Amino acid sequence: MRWSPPLSRTFWGPGLGRALRPADEHVPFLIHWSWALKGDCPHVPHRAFTCHRHCKSSVGSGPPSGRPPQLFQSVSAAEAIQRHRRNLAEWFSRLPREERQFGPTFALDTVHVDPVIRESTPDELLRPPAELALQHEPPPDSRLPALALSQLFDPDACGRRVQTVVLYGTVGTGKSTLVRKMVLDWCHGRLPAFELLVPFSCEDLSSLGPAPASLWQLVAQRYTPLKPVLPLMAAAGSRLLFVLHGLEHLNLDFRMASTGLCSDPEQREAPAAIVVNLLRKYMLPEASILVTTRPSAIGRIPSKYVGRYGEICGFSDTNLQKLYFQLRLNQPDCAHGAGGASATPAQRDKLVDMLSRNLEGHHQIAAACFLPSYCWLVCATLHFLHAPTPPGQTLTGIYTSFLRLNFSGEMLDSTNPSKLSLMAYAARTMGKLAYEGVSSRSRKTCFTEEDVRGCLEAGVRTEEEFQLVHVFRRDALRFFLAPCVEPGRPGTFVFTVPAMQEYLAALYIVLGLRKTTLQRVGKDVAELVGRVGEDVSLVLGIVSKLLPLRVLPVLFNLLKVVPRVFGRVVGQSREAVAQAMVLEMFREEDYHNDDVLDQMGASILGVEGPRRHPDALPEDEVFELFPMFMGGLLSAHNRAMLAQLGCPIKNLDALENAQAIKKKLGKPGRRALPATELLDHLFFHYEFQNQRFSAEVLSSLRQLSLKGVRMTPLKCTVVAAVLGSGTHPLEDVNLASCQLDPAGLRTLTPVFLRARKLGLQLNSLGPEACRDLRDLLLHGQCQIATLRLSNNPLTAAGVALLLEGLAGNSSLTHLSLLHTGLGDEGLELLAAQLGRNQRLRVLNVAYNGAGDTAALALAQAAQGHPSLELLHLYFNELSAEGRRALRDLGGSAGGGARVVVSLTEGTAVSEYWSVILSEIQRNLHSWDRGRVRRHLQLLLQDLEDNRGATLNPWRKAQLLRVEGEVRALLEQLGGPAS
Repeated sequence: MRWSPPLSRTFWGPGLGRALRPADEHVPFLIHWSWALKGDCPHVPHRAFTCHRHCKSSVGSGPPSGRPPQLFQSVSAAEAIQRHRRNLAEWFSRLPREERQFGPTFALDTVHVDPVIRESTPDELLRPPAELALQHEPPPDSRLPALALSQLFDPDACGRRVQTVVLYGTVGTGKSTLVRKMVLDWCHGRLPAFELLVPFSCEDLSSLGPAPASLWQLVAQRYTPLKPVLPLMAAAGSRLLFVLHGLEHLNLDFRMASTGLCSDPEQREAPAAIVVNLLRKYMLPEASILVTTRPSAIGRIPSKYVGRYGEICGFSDTNLQKLYFQLRLNQPDCAHGAGGASATPAQRDKLVDMLSRNLEGHHQIAAACFLPSYCWLVCATLHFLHAPTPPGQTLTGIYTSFLRLNFSGEMLDSTNPSKLSLMAYAARTMGKLAYEGVSSRSRKTCFTEEDVRGCLEAGVRTEEEFQLVHVFRRDALRFFLAPCVEPGRPGTFVFTVPAMQEYLAALYIVLGLRKTTLQRVGKDVAELVGRVGEDVSLVLGIVSKLLPLRVLPVLFNLLKVVPRVFGRVVGQSREAVAQAMVLEMFREEDYHNDDVLDQMGASILGVEGPRRHPDALPEDEVFELFPMFMGGLLSAHNRAMLAQLGCPIKNLDALENAQAIKKKLGKPGRRALPATELLDHLFFHYEFQNQRFSAEVLSSLRQLSLKGVRMTPLKCTVVAAVLGSGTHPLEDVNLASCQLDPAGLRTLTPVFLRARKLGLQLNSLGPEACRDLRDLLLHGQCQIATLRLSNNPLTAAGVALLLEGLAGNSSLTHLSLLHTGLGDEGLELLAAQLGRNQRLRVLNVAYNGAGDTAALALAQAAQGHPSLELLHLYFNELSAEGRRALRDLGGSAGGGARVVVSLTEGTAVSEYWSVILSEIQRNLHSWDRGRVRRHLQLLLQDLEDNRGATLNPWRKAQLLRVEGEVRALLEQLGGPAS
């Protein structure tokens, strides 16, 4: 992981006081090491770091017995050391934007969990690389115990003092965070064994090249407060600690012929030579040195100069993983988002509990979280799925930021002249493996050793290329692949998290790395023709005038055709990929056909319920995140981050890919999609972050039906971001049974303002939600004509707020308050204030537990309303006399609103009988069964009485038909049919 950008050569000039970056800019994990630390520290409140109550200090807090007296006892020296501590604490306690999303109180001291550090020997380091590829367990013959940070410089087994410690680990094991925590511990007095700590970034030192400088210059120009104590540092002995982070960035040569001996810290040498002499113990022989590096660079230091090797093994114990998740996920959430409330402690505890149970089950997530970096990714993904989402944050952005935190500035091999980016090499090799799994007919997620070797060694011909493969296997292969823990698949590998396979497959496509043989040959031919085409055309033009050959004009035209043909071949390839992407997005054969966000949450937290039997036929693998990542990687923000990783996407390629996707998205976007697939479609546009593109593709969308989709805060943000800025109206927005809350209503307000019909049934919306509905109805751009609020506990308090909105609304004509708990009080409020709205035509207040008095009052108000045509009052607690009075009132010839209280009108069947029974059928299993049964029996008795009172055979037949429908409903409830 990169700590800081390389230093420019002008670093050695007089202008050493570089201005600080603003607090909201991205700053890597170990920040500003390459900036000159002047004595005047920025005016930022000093954070008092204290370890979390669950997390023990990484190092001992008390001084050892017999500790020698302090060397820096003078007032000026002590003040210089304290200023150095404050400056280091300021730089190292700053967090990048990716970390600040977890909350304002987030800090390394509150969430840090030390990874397992296992002491190793030089013999273990000489094992063949094939045995090291994906291994994360210690060898059976290893007898060396695990080390704590406080034990790194303890005497070895023979009692010899350890002065140089080398910590090594693959990408993602936590080297940078571990050293950062160690530096902060020293800054806050929790590392008493060392009086002075001087950290160096080897990436910074390598950027200086061969420019000579002395050790004291390197120290003073990076840490200005230490200038007064430079003469005393030579006598500090073992209480002076140098930290050299990222040794793989330096090309060290310990041969005498290349790097001479130098013991004077004031002598000017190349930075690499100074590091070599420090490690030789020829310069400052008593100083302690801590080195961190990737495994491939361990051999750059001869083992005779190393006192102890320590392998950072990550979180090889699931208890460490669970502790990390408890500390990280229990941080207070940031108060950002579109009015969304932060997660409650109960919700956070539930997430931690589900995640812990999934880890205890030894599922694939436990193998992934062996790497602390992937623990971070899991927490970031859960935070994205369950916490209020900051504007512009996308899932693709989280994965790109994750790779930037781990690979920014990392070269595959600093000794190789190509200086190839580690991430670019991974995109070419691991991306090829990922895409073969996504695109192949087998649609596989498990890969054999032969599959992995085939992708790593494809096209490798030279010794340098084989060396790059060797370095990648040792340093980064474990970051991308993990052993498969599923039964029946021994010796196979999977991508560390399932979504990483789809991300890398999408990255492989958008970088243009997927090329057929025809494309590769055609590109070479087209480039060749393009280079010589003009000259050849000129010669042919001259020859054709001198010699009357008819074939020359034909050759002349063919030269112009070749580039066009190649362009068409490439365009067809892009369209084929876009077609496959669209088919993947709208697949309905996935697991329970959940939307892609629910699928991702289930893969992290585990799926509740019975698991598939190992002997059962395997289900087809689903890669619905692949198209989402395809769109996300084409967004400008992610392209900028990928460019920092050495994976630039050309603007022309991005435009042509977007055009191919738009062409293939048009047809599926015009047909009605299932709710989950429609949400996936909207999520693709959210990841793409291109409003113009989305507006053109979704211009034909007229109905938004997400019925039954669990609308989390993230999903509400997705729908609002994609559809909130559109201009054409939405005829019907159906969000029934979506578990919406008031925060979700506020987020979706821009979408509601475009709706003509709005369905919010079965969402458990209470009186507090009516405040937002009132504001919606009073909005000047509201065009809602039909509002369905049935089966929500609005109560009389909620309807009072709704009436305020009705009074100022001029668009609403149909309002359904069926089964909303209004009672007598609610109906009386409606009766008193119904006249304030002059546009309402249909009002449904059925099944609200109202009695005769309230129902008659509302019916009388409806009779005097200028526009109301229909009032539903069935399934209320009405007596026989009350039903008769309402029927007489609604059937009067005064021209007022019709009142529906039963399935009959006199001795005839009501024309609304099918509407009533269909509503009952729809809610049969969600309403109170005893209460519904009682009302159905009253309706059945009413039908039988009217059938006996009429002599008209046609009416008798109609009544018998309706009686049969009512009896069928009673049988479904398990009650008597007569």
